[in-house]
Amino acid sequence: MALGAWYLGSLAGGTAGAAGSSAPERVGTELGFGVFQQHCVSCHGNPAFDRAPSPATLRTMSAERIYTALTTGIMKPVGDTLNEADRRRVSESLAGQFLGSEKAGDAASMPNHCAANPPLRFAGHDAWNGWGNGLGNNRFQSTAAAGLSAATVPNLKLKWAFGFPGGTSAFGQPAVVAGRVFVGSDIGYVYSLDAATGCIYWSYRPAAGVRTAMTVGRLGNRYAVYFGDLKANAYAIDAHTGGLIWKTHIEKHFATRVTAAPALYRGRLYVSISAWEGFQARVPDYPCCTAVGSVSALDANTGRMLWKTYSIAQPPRPTHRNSRGVQQWAPAGVPIWNTPTVDPVHHAVYVGTGDASTYPAPATSDAILALDMKTGRRLWSYQVYPGDSFIVGCSGAGKTENCPPVIGPDWDVPMSPMLRQLPDERTLLLFATKPGDILALDAARRGAVVWRIDRDAALSSTPGIPGTVNAEALWGGALDEHTLYVPAGTKGITAVSIADGKRLWSARPGATADRKVSYTAGVTAIPGVLFVAGADGGLWALSSDDGHPLWNYQTAHAYDTVNAVPAHGGSISSAGPTVAGGMLFVGSGYGVVTGTPGNVLLAFAVQ
Repeated sequence: MALGAWYLGSLAGGTAGAAGSSAPERVGTELGFGVFQQHCVSCHGNPAFDRAPSPATLRTMSAERIYTALTTGIMKPVGDTLNEADRRRVSESLAGQFLGSEKAGDAASMPNHCAANPPLRFAGHDAWNGWGNGLGNNRFQSTAAAGLSAATVPNLKLKWAFGFPGGTSAFGQPAVVAGRVFVGSDIGYVYSLDAATGCIYWSYRPAAGVRTAMTVGRLGNRYAVYFGDLKANAYAIDAHTGGLIWKTHIEKHFATRVTAAPALYRGRLYVSISAWEGFQARVPDYPCCTAVGSVSALDANTGRMLWKTYSIAQPPRPTHRNSRGVQQWAPAGVPIWNTPTVDPVHHAVYVGTGDASTYPAPATSDAILALDMKTGRRLWSYQVYPGDSFIVGCSGAGKTENCPPVIGPDWDVPMSPMLRQLPDERTLLLFATKPGDILALDAARRGAVVWRIDRDAALSSTPGIPGTVNAEALWGGALDEHTLYVPAGTKGITAVSIADGKRLWSARPGATADRKVSYTAGVTAIPGVLFVAGADGGLWALSSDDGHPLWNYQTAHAYDTVNAVPAHGGSISSAGPTVAGGMLFVGSGYGVVTGTPGNVLLAFAVQ
């Protein structure tokens, strides 16, 4: 699977609360895939029912068409066995878009159109581009590009708010290029907004919701915005007009998707693939398991695939039939949740991988993979945790014959590895893992460990394997010149020395003796300041010297928005803040188990 029970709480769907109202209430579409596995795969995808559309065919249908089939159409007998929430979840999860979102999300339905749409002038020095703001995914911005400093950050004020109509997870990290904000949404739209005012230039509706950050680059005599969607499509659209340039369907498996921003380098776009197959793969009617993570290199000009490398060397093959006669498969899983890191010096791209969904787990699960950027050939791999085969719910009374015979801990390397060239010419790959270990590998020595530290050895649940239970070092660390900053769930934020892994400081902003706050979203560094955001909706600026607070803002409340869409903030648990041109941007709202949904993009400036 990869993020397991932690990820089961992902939210989507729903209607945002108006100013002064409560937060969005509906939990989301990704849970619908588990409902589909439980109630529908005994027919859909079963060769004995050749008239039933395959799961891949269902994925091409609109949410409205699937919902109609379940409520008044041919699938009403099955729909009648589901409650209304599950009918909506199944429809929206398979379609990858929300019921009724097409009209409400279109820029044409919004009142705040920009007065003009001049050509982009991309100076490059005041931008935050992609997930990690650079090939090394270091999530660092210089003082000049940030336009902010430790002295000015305490004067940040909310400047504008933009609402995603009907959304409940603001999980698309905003990119800021040429004075424009490019952002995707769970409702299945990509937007271009003016950074200073929040007025809207255009909207584009891809085939499914967009969780990735946007990556902007030159394409001939224009600029393109590159991203992926939840149906495993990659796109290039015109940054000025929002018109489609190309679209490439990367993976055919119906459970695969793109959840991380693509990386762009010298005309090639590197795209990673994750999957959501393990939600209810334990159900005996499900043919477990066949989805596999991968990295593809595309021609950035045309979308043509140049190479594809799967995270498991051997493709899934039939193994046995379970007691219901349903074919079982292996090996599978090992999704890639993170943006590839590009290393021009060693001609490599690096990714972190998740756990396996079948047994035994391959040597590339819970690992760092190094791939040749030209051919995709695997150069080396370093496995952090062996033997991690995991499917959601396969414990206690929930264990079925579809489950791996030995259940792993569901750990993973969900974070993009960060790249740092040291004065002694060594190239380090630095990252943290889901259970909380922090590592530095030597890129020139095939991933040899330079140092490895445990965030809290006393809480390790597995003898002999370092790691912190529920540390949740998930989505994104940050690097400045000398220090690595890592978010780790309720353990707060930790700063360690890049050179030797020595712990410098730890902070738990907003936490008290009787109140825990979880920090899993990407963190962002500028000289002297670290921006962090929590599952309670708190947004903080900390001193990067010692972690003491410089500024904070509570985002989990209702907003009047520039596009007149009712909006509410909530948990911030995946995408992190971005900083450029004297402004700070963050999406608020992400339901993670007990998290709070929301549907707002916030922009702050010094006032």
